[in-house]
Amino acid sequence: MDAVNDAANHTAESVPGPPSTATAPLEAGRRSPTGSRLYPRVTSFRSRRGALTPNQRQSWERMWPSIGREVGDEPLDAEAWFGRRAPLVIEIGCGTGTATAAMAQAEPHVDLIGIEVYQPGLAQLVQRIERDGIGNIRLLRGDAVDVLEHMIAPDSLTGVRVFFPDPWPKSRHHKRRLLQPATFALIADRLITGGVLHVATDHAGYAGHIAEVGAAQPRLIGLNEATGGAGGAPGADAPIGFERPVTKFEGKAHRAGSAITEFIWGKIK
Repeated sequence: MDAVNDAANHTAESVPGPPSTATAPLEAGRRSPTGSRLYPRVTSFRSRRGALTPNQRQSWERMWPSIGREVGDEPLDAEAWFGRRAPLVIEIGCGTGTATAAMAQAEPHVDLIGIEVYQPGLAQLVQRIERDGIGNIRLLRGDAVDVLEHMIAPDSLTGVRVFFPDPWPKSRHHKRRLLQPATFALIADRLITGGVLHVATDHAGYAGHIAEVGAAQPRLIGLNEATGGAGGAPGADAPIGFERPVTKFEGKAHRAGSAITEFIWGKIK
């Protein structure tokens, strides 16, 4: 699980905020005026760092000011950022963006925001966006839960994608798993009625956890066999597509004999 994942948060990097300038203590979990947390909550990503290549750095400097932002507390105006009004999808843990880029190119009518903390992975995606002229991707660097809590309005997302989140397989680390009841509730709140949550994992233990937690969320209904719905994925009337390219990470999982479980839920009124 420590190999680079093309479309997940297995290789995420912790992004510390600037040093706090507050003179009074903060309550646990609250931010200082500079945006950093004094008592960070448990996050779902590993701490990992890496340097950009010179070409990545040059592409980053050209593209990031227009297509990328650091995660913050300000509500996101997606229409202004993309310059149009379109169905909005977020991908949590986009990694190096193999799936992100391919799915955005397959759905030019959809606006896609990729969220990742690992800068070298984002830099690879930035290079591809520049090289291929992909106009419907924007990127946020930071914690996806902060994005959902502070930057995304309720009833505004057509889709949420979470591909191969870190399974944190040891029991003592299960609290770090991204897909917990509170996260499911937050995603359900941010989806529009009829919006969809699409999750994929190669870890059997995490798959069981995801199925159980998802089934307990009253505002979501299963749309494929893994979520208790009809067999297969939703049809052509679904608001977004569900075809994913097989990334390097997923290819390794296939070769290792790991089953890939796909979950698709829809938001009900």
